[in-house]
Amino acid sequence: MPMKKLVLDTNIWLDWLVFQDTGIAHIRQLQEAGHVEICIDEACEAELVEVLARPFGKRSLDAKAQIAALALCRRLATRISAAIPQAERARLPQCSDPDDQKFLEAALAAGADVLITKDRALLDLSRRKKSQVGRTVAFRILTPDEFAER
Repeated sequence: MPMKKLVLDTNIWLDWLVFQDTGIAHIRQLQEAGHVEICIDEACEAELVEVLARPFGKRSLDAKAQIAALALCRRLATRISAAIPQAERARLPQCSDPDDQKFLEAALAAGADVLITKDRALLDLSRRKKSQVGRTVAFRILTPDEFAER
């Protein structure tokens, strides 16, 4: 089985690092077994840092827990550069939420097989333009459950 490259959006990282969500256990198991490489770039990591500092409902992470979560992310993920030529970037579909475009760019730069997300704007983009996304970029946009089914 060839190693798959994945990009995780911020909510998937939170599920892994903060909430220990069992819905992403299969991703964690594949990573631990060396079957997937998880990639992250500077912009995606910066958003994760910002979000880790926010409260999650009635829960928040103190500085020590934030540092630990970020350190774990850095151990798990391969840091990539999202510096891709404008012509390549122009091939990407435009997400309705400009803040989510960075995940598409990271997936393209990483040569990812899959962008894993629960974000409605990214998933809508994938479903609305499924044939266009498949023709313009080499990666798929899937929920954790969709990824598990493959």
